[in-house]
Amino acid sequence: MEATRGDSTELQTDRPHPARVYDYWLGGKDNFAADREQGDRMLKINPFISDSVRANRAFLRRVVGRLVQETGIRQFLDIGSGLPTQDNVHLVAQRIAPETRVVYVDNDPIVLAHGRALLQGASQGRTEVVQGDLRDPDGILGDPQVRGALDFDRPMAVLINAVLHFVGDDEDPAGIVARYRDAVVPGSHMLIAHASWDLHPPESVEAAKREMQNVPFTTRFRSHEEILALFEGLELLDPGLVQICGWHPDGPIPVEHRTTNLFGGLGRVP
Repeated sequence: MEATRGDSTELQTDRPHPARVYDYWLGGKDNFAADREQGDRMLKINPFISDSVRANRAFLRRVVGRLVQETGIRQFLDIGSGLPTQDNVHLVAQRIAPETRVVYVDNDPIVLAHGRALLQGASQGRTEVVQGDLRDPDGILGDPQVRGALDFDRPMAVLINAVLHFVGDDEDPAGIVARYRDAVVPGSHMLIAHASWDLHPPESVEAAKREMQNVPFTTRFRSHEEILALFEGLELLDPGLVQICGWHPDGPIPVEHRTTNLFGGLGRVP
């Protein structure tokens, strides 16, 4: 689907959206002029952003693969999933275990417009896409489509990948994470990846912070300590909260992935 399709009022194509800016950095086509302009402004401050988002895609693939192969997880709730691209969760999981069920949740109507493509997963499994906002846990957890696709009496993986830095402190990110954590049974897992100034090139931090003040959506990069606190109530699994390229790499870490400013970790619900 080309980005020019759809209702421009509903999609708010005149203002950038994080999912579409992310798509632009990944080299996707489902973005608009406002998204590309915002993406270019941020690339001038940190030219490594595109490498960072690709490193994050590789991190997500490794986490999902390990969860399916090593823990037997067969259900995924991907919140703030963004636009579909290569190695999406259902593709990775269902290649290993075709019966896996995946629900994607995002607040961008363009993501919903890709529902038909997402539903082309393995026939034994199930793939759904639902409109919802990370900041509304009760709305997502009570959604009939979510409840119909996932069995909340069985372990699942909740993925909150590179989206919490769009949640301000006044919106209680820790409380949001806790609500999802408390909704799933023991043996479930939670992935959290989050941008941090701790991993930003030191020479560009101040310039980047000034640019972030002009971004028309919340951006709150947090320290390693602040991100670690989001795992409260979870058993943080090896190797802990680390730069995402260092989370169980498949082999030598690509040089370009070492520039990522994202910390990531996987927690288990005890």
